[in-house]
Amino acid sequence: MNQEIEKVKVLIIGSGPAGYTAGIYAARAGMKPVLYTGAQPGGQLTITTDVENYPGYPDGIMGPEMMEDFRKQAERFGTDVRYGMVTKVDFSSRPHVITVDDQKIMHADTVIISTGASAKWLGLESENRLNGKGVSACAVCDGFFFRGQEVAIVGAGDTACEEASYLANICSKVYMIVRRDEMRASQIMQNRVKNNPKIEILWNSETEEILGEEEVNGVKILNNKTGEIREISISGFFVAIGHQPNTEIFREFIDMDSAGYIKTIPGTTKTNVEGVFACGDAQDNVYRQAVTAAGTGCMAALDAERFLAAHEIH
Repeated sequence: MNQEIEKVKVLIIGSGPAGYTAGIYAARAGMKPVLYTGAQPGGQLTITTDVENYPGYPDGIMGPEMMEDFRKQAERFGTDVRYGMVTKVDFSSRPHVITVDDQKIMHADTVIISTGASAKWLGLESENRLNGKGVSACAVCDGFFFRGQEVAIVGAGDTACEEASYLANICSKVYMIVRRDEMRASQIMQNRVKNNPKIEILWNSETEEILGEEEVNGVKILNNKTGEIREISISGFFVAIGHQPNTEIFREFIDMDSAGYIKTIPGTTKTNVEGVFACGDAQDNVYRQAVTAAGTGCMAALDAERFLAAHEIH
């Protein structure tokens, strides 16, 4: 039996601020977009408790609630939001062929990739249990809640140094937990943390356990040279060991950097494949904020609309 193929003008893959914003703009332009939410509807913001830095919410908002607002707004204008996972794509010819949940086949004139990125974690039970209760993977998002307090951050790259410096501006002390006796961060970033009196670098150190029942109140650290274990009192624990963009299924067709972030033509959301656009954290390894993701979602919808008009696809 031949499977029925569904044809759409705009297919949006992913449902964070980028995907939903793309949906709002595409639907308002009459493009009847279909959006597949992926495994984590709402994206990274659904594991973020308080969002205080998104304009328009003077009292802040819970991450899941904010994504619910985005979804409702996209649906109000006619975005067809569906729960499902894109498992395969073929961008070798147009229309593009997309497989959902390993079974449903879609043909799309344009595709907007907004699959985001996922923070890398240490993999500790206590880290998982206290996530959102003092454990965070975003200092810029959550550092504010720990102003005047002592915190720890894990990582040794540029991002970790940047976030440690950011935290040192608002916290009374920052412990930086570094696994080896050196960092991989650039020299200028290393100097910045080494010369900051509020930052104490703990070399050759690994996190054994994050302490606390209802919220973080300390961390147990192992010195991997001496075998010594020490406990430090902290109220916030930040993980800055990198992000992994959720882009693996596009690798065969789409140009990416060495970390897997999709390359777009500067100033646009265009990829190397005609009619395929990328927005949000799947293509942004620098800012990674909800507001910048939403901005590129808008750009992707406008780029897709212009593409359809130029190719007279009605």
